[in-house]
This record gives sequence, C-alpha cells and structure tokens, in this order.
Amino acid sequence: MANVKFNSIPEMIRDRAKTYSTKEVFRFIDKKTEELSSINWNEFVDGSEKVSKALLGSGYGENSKIGIFSNNIPEWTIADVGILDIRAIVVPFFATASKEQCKYIIDETEMKLMFVGDKEQLGKALWLLDHTNSLKQIVVFDTEIPLEDKRCVNFNDFCDIKSSKEIDVKLKDSRAKAALSDMVTILYTSGTTGEPKGVMLNNENFIHTFKVHKMRLDLSDKDVSMAFLPLSHIFERTWSFYLMFCGGTNFYNENPRKVIDVLPIAKPTVMCTVPRFFEKTYEGIQKETENWPSTKKKIFNWSIETGAKVSNIRKKGKKIPVLLKIQYNIADALVLKKLRSIFGGNIRSMPCSGAALPLYLLKFFHATGIFVNYGYGATETTATVSCFESDKYEFESCGTLMPELEVKFSDENEILIKGKIIFQGYYKKPEETKAVLKDGWYYTGDEGYLTDDGNLVMTDRLKDLMKTSVGKYISPQKLETLLGQDAMIEQIVVVGDNRKFVAALIVPVMEQFQAAVEKLGLKFDDVNKMMDDKQVRKLMKERIDKCQDELTGYEKVKEFVLLAEPFSIEGGTLTSTLKTKRKVIVKKYASLIDEMYAG
Repeated sequence: MANVKFNSIPEMIRDRAKTYSTKEVFRFIDKKTEELSSINWNEFVDGSEKVSKALLGSGYGENSKIGIFSNNIPEWTIADVGILDIRAIVVPFFATASKEQCKYIIDETEMKLMFVGDKEQLGKALWLLDHTNSLKQIVVFDTEIPLEDKRCVNFNDFCDIKSSKEIDVKLKDSRAKAALSDMVTILYTSGTTGEPKGVMLNNENFIHTFKVHKMRLDLSDKDVSMAFLPLSHIFERTWSFYLMFCGGTNFYNENPRKVIDVLPIAKPTVMCTVPRFFEKTYEGIQKETENWPSTKKKIFNWSIETGAKVSNIRKKGKKIPVLLKIQYNIADALVLKKLRSIFGGNIRSMPCSGAALPLYLLKFFHATGIFVNYGYGATETTATVSCFESDKYEFESCGTLMPELEVKFSDENEILIKGKIIFQGYYKKPEETKAVLKDGWYYTGDEGYLTDDGNLVMTDRLKDLMKTSVGKYISPQKLETLLGQDAMIEQIVVVGDNRKFVAALIVPVMEQFQAAVEKLGLKFDDVNKMMDDKQVRKLMKERIDKCQDELTGYEKVKEFVLLAEPFSIEGGTLTSTLKTKRKVIVKKYASLIDEMYAG
C-alpha cells in the first residue's frame, strides 16, 4: 500500500479497485428506501468511467472547467473522478452557495457544464443558465426530479450515452497522457475577507499528500469515515481521496444538520471535523448534565478528570501506571464510553482544523478517549501542514510538521511554507498569486513559531489584526475565542478597526439566555425587545467583563450589540467550515455598528 507512483488520481483509484473489487467503498442512506446502501469499488470505477465517456461524447475534454454543485452523495465523487479521467478540471461549489456566488465562479472559469444535486441547487442552476454567458447544460444527480428545461438532463440518462470506438480511444489516450502537472481542480475559497480566489491544485499536490499522510497517520482499509464536511472543501475532499488510497470506506452524510442522528448509523472510526462541531457537542453535553443529581455529577467529573490524567501521560508517549489504568477502566465503563457513543461508538481519531480550537475543548474530548488530531493547513497547501503525532503531541500547538515539508518564518513571524503540496496559484489572478507565492514559498498570512520540540504554534492571523484609532493593535480572534467560551455566547464577531475602542456583535445561546433573563423576573413577547433591554444587556455585560479580567484596557470589548438572528451559511455570514465572514458581517450590520460608536 506504500506505492504512490501514480500520475493521476483516477489512476490511483483504478489501482485500488483491482485490489478491493467487491469491497464497499461508499455507504449512504438511500432516499427512496431510507435504508443503508452501498457501492463497491467495481461499481464506483464503472460509474466514473461512464461519466468520462459521456463527457467525451458531449465534446468535453482536457482543461474543460466542469462544476459540481451538490451536497455530499456518492455521485459527487463518481462525477469528480469521471471528470478528472478526461483531464478536465473540477470546479466545486458549496452546496449552500448563492446564485451570485455561483455566477462569479462560472463567469471567471467560463464553465459550460455543471452537475447539481437536488431541487434547491437545480433552482439556482436554472437561473444561472439564463444569467451567465457560458453555462449551457445541467446534469442533475437526483433522478426523481422532473426536468422540463431541455438544457437539463438527469444523471442516469447522461451516463447512458452509448460508447463508441472513437470515445474509447479518446479515453485511453487521455489516461496515457495523464501527468502530475495536470490541473485537477480550482477550489474557490469562500474566504472571510475579499472576493473569492480560485486555488489551482494539480495531481502532484494531491498524490504527494497521500505519501506524507501515510507516513504520519494510522489509516487502513478497515477504517470507515463519514463525509460530514462539504466535499467542495479541501479538507474533506483531500481526506476522501486519501481514504480511498488506503482502501477505506466513506459514509456520505448528505445533510450536515443531521450529523448527530446519522453517527450511530454510520459508526465511523475516523471523521474530519471543524472546531465548531466540538463546541456544539460540548454545549449539548453540558446542558444534559446541568440538572443531574450531585452524586451523578461527581461521578461524571471524576471520570473526566481521570481521563484527563491518562491523556496527559499519553501525549508524552509514556506508559499509564497500573493504578491509574484501573481507575481509567472504571471511568470508561461509567462515563467515557457513553460519551464516545455520541460519535457512533467506534470513533478513535478525528482530524480537526479550519479555525482555532479552544484548549478546554481539546483537553475535554481527549479525556473522553477520542484522539482529536488537531492540525493546521489551508486550501493553498492541499490541506495538512502540521498535525498531532499519534504517540506524542502538545495541546497548545498544531502538532509537528508533515514529512517532506519546509517551514520558515519572516521577520514578522509569518509562517512560510515550501513543498510539493503548495498550490499552483490563483486562477486568473496573477497579482494576488505574486503576493503570496515568492521563490516557491507560500506566505500564509498567519503568525506563528516552532517550539523546541518541533511543534508548530499558530498565534494569529496577521491579516486579521485590527488597529484602533488610538494606534493599538488587537487580535479579534483572540477575543472571540476568549469570550466564545462563555456558556451564554453562541457566536461573536469583534470589530474595532480604525475605531476608538473594541466592540462586538453577539448572538446568545438563546434557550439558556432566555432562562437566565426569566430568572430576573423579565418576560418578553418580542425577542428583539429583549435584546435591547437595559437589564438584559447588564446581564451579558457582567459575563463579558468577567471573561476579560486579565486583558489590558485597550483589548477589552467596551460595547456590544445582541443579535437574535444567528450567523449562518445560508445567510452568507459563515463559510462552509462555519468560520465567520467578518467583512460580510460588518457590512450587513454597519448601521448597528455605527450606532454603538455614536453612543
């Protein structure tokens, strides 16, 4: 399985299919029967080849830009590999992308064909057919949707194009010409700032990640993962390809909102996550334990403390003392095993990246016996730059560097990276490319350093630092992480660039916040009136001030607005990995922000 001498991703997949043939490669819940179903390796390769031949028969080929606009379903990957096998370029769209976001990408790439998933995406695609210059055809994965527009065809009918000797020769020729330098995908970063940029990645970027991940991670053909994050994101896409490289099975979770419900069905052993997933899970656990009897709470707390002791020894690569091992086995039987059952019962490792993960969450879940493999990476680095090693790691870091990767730091402590995982540039954006790619080094925009033990610590986003009008620099991420730990705060965005003090937009944890408000003897029919009430604001201010005790005066949030509407992907205020889009939020709530400073 160590072989990584492939020229393309489809070549790697065909090689694995020869080994695994009738073994399951994909699992999913069938929409019609609502029962668990699967696809084996032979069926996967056969399906992707049909896509390739249908595309060739429709006039597409090398360097054609072809879109995929869908939730996570097996057809996503079948189409993905089919497109790559004719040396065309996959341009993914986030399943919740707006029409305008899609239009920008289609216009820039001059895309002619797009695969879409369900009715919602089809509705947007029909609008795009009439409002873009290049888009001509839509292929719909959901074959139950009636199609009236002649420019649309369902997936099965599209793949049913009869092959010919000419098409067979073209596909054989395409496979023979496949090269490491072939561009595989243009991934548009939804970005927290600025307009989207298309990150260009080639075969070598991906294939090299297979090699270095195999040197670092313990993944095998026995593993089952669940595709919870969008396949349109580099993290899940690279992970899914790597899982196939290892011969594992991928469970496709079509609806990310139902992840907790699906986990007991999927029973994954591994799964990619983002910090927000752990935040929400932790909040649910804390809420569950709130009303427990004191004895039950003591057992819970003792079990977590025991798990934490074991975790602290494990992370140093040392053996667990016999007495502690006995205590841990008791704690595991009483509490820890039940907590792990939330994730399906079989979970052992959860790669996590995408944003800052608060230390208390990392320690808590490690205490439960789950190896949260926290790491650092970017779309521009084909995902992982560093991550925890299985037998030795530091919670305060993003782990050690992946093999065969160079990292150095600028005079401003900016993290610079060089290696075969680095992207080829931003599509049709030479100036933006020059700004971050210099002499083979990728300038990440992140500040950090290496510890004496070789662990990478990411301290801040250099580009995100704010400078108040009195000349003080503050880190919004630092404040958001600090204040976001409060049990009453669901979401927070800190503002203050070129302003006289730091302020914040806060979305409370509504159920808990309302309960606290009612304890004050207050009741409101209108939630917006509640957010503006002086006593309610005083309640939140006291909590904020307590969190900020250790901060210097200029760093503290002095003013805030309480929002009833949470930030969301659908509302365009969160990225697909649930990071807040600061510029979008500041623009959307500009009048409220101005009022804070005017007051």
